[in-house]
Amino acid sequence: MGKYKLFKIPNHVSIIMDGNGRWAKRRGLPRYEGHRQGAKTLENILKFASDMGLKWLSVFAFSTENWNRPKEEIDVIMSLLVEYINTKLNKLLERNIRLRFMGRIDKLSEELQKSIKKGEEATKNCNGLNFVITLNYSGRAEIIDAVNKILKGDRKNITLEEFQKYLYIPEMPEPDLLIRTSGELRISNYMLWELAYTELYFTDVLWPDFSEEEFLKALYVYQFRERRFGSV
Repeated sequence: MGKYKLFKIPNHVSIIMDGNGRWAKRRGLPRYEGHRQGAKTLENILKFASDMGLKWLSVFAFSTENWNRPKEEIDVIMSLLVEYINTKLNKLLERNIRLRFMGRIDKLSEELQKSIKKGEEATKNCNGLNFVITLNYSGRAEIIDAVNKILKGDRKNITLEEFQKYLYIPEMPEPDLLIRTSGELRISNYMLWELAYTELYFTDVLWPDFSEEEFLKALYVYQFRERRFGSV
């Protein structure tokens, strides 16, 4: 692992993969080419995370606000997701990786929904890394959807622990570390409930250039953070 020696690996790392469009623009390429390169980066980071024994890796792939982007760009992102599930499924099974999705999946195309169902069903018995792709996702939407589920049950009050059961993936532990690439210093409506005590790490590196070494650097910094969860 080179100069970044790890003695503590977080249980759950989440990544806001930002900078694909800027990466492409700097090279005079269409924005969608940045997404293609970003998909390759994600595949490398996923394999690396699995090899090091990480239990949960979640990534922000497409937000509810991203529908405002150019149609060509959206089409490429969605086709990349279908292609990924259909072509990488055997690799996920070989690596014992469970593929999961969270967000308003029922609003996606029928083709993508079928691929998602196929990927989740095929890997449901894998007990290695849980790989969560947030798709058509918004932190506020997740909370609203949870509240609406609660209201259907005619509840008058609810505890924090009970509320957790109504989230998209109730058993998913809160992220220990959130990494955001491209130099943006915000969480952009991502996992608003889950990130309450998550350590934040920001890097200027654009997502397509985010290497295994950069990932290790983030983990290295994390292990020296003192997490008090509100106590002294």
